[in-house]
Amino acid sequence: MLLLMVKKLQQVGNSQAIVLDRSLREAIGLQPGDAVQITVSGESLIITPARVGLGKAVVAKSLKALRPRYRAMLKNLAK
Repeated sequence: MLLLMVKKLQQVGNSQAIVLDRSLREAIGLQPGDAVQITVSGESLIITPARVGLGKAVVAKSLKALRPRYRAMLKNLAK
């Protein structure tokens, strides 16, 4: 899919920003709050999702396995 838009830099405090419309975010699978990787190639900026970490499914599975083992300790820490 080829999507072309012309955007303008916007002043945000002492910095400038480019606002990514929903259609742009959806085209590459970005949600608000997601991390992005920005690469400079010549005079081009390349913005890609930063797929770092284990992912929500792996973390949830790990927590499910660890909770029974550490339940008492976590309850004591929460006091």
